[in-house]
Amino acid sequence: MNSALEYKGYFGSIEFSNEDDCFYGKIIGINDLVTFEGSSVEEIRVAFREAVDDYLLMCERAGKEPEKTYKGSFNVRIDPKLHKKASILAQARHISLNQFIELSIAEKVDQLYRANP
Repeated sequence: MNSALEYKGYFGSIEFSNEDDCFYGKIIGINDLVTFEGSSVEEIRVAFREAVDDYLLMCERAGKEPEKTYKGSFNVRIDPKLHKKASILAQARHISLNQFIELSIAEKVDQLYRANP
């Protein structure tokens, strides 16, 4: 992912503010909002690592789980025509629509990770 930082299995978004002339971001995939900022690439990297370390320490002290939990289920709204096409393809392959969607998402996610490590 070209627009994200990674440290200890955590990911951080990166944005740039022209108005403030600085980089800023937040840790992605956690239960709380943790932000960081820096005025250079190196500063944003250091600030991100410090934010992750501080967050993990805070969670440890509070006795709470730091990572956001994912149930593996979510609602998706798509165009009815796409829904129909996906359903037909799933039936033709003798799999459920849920399995078809899971395979499709996995394929796309793998493709994006390979393109943007």
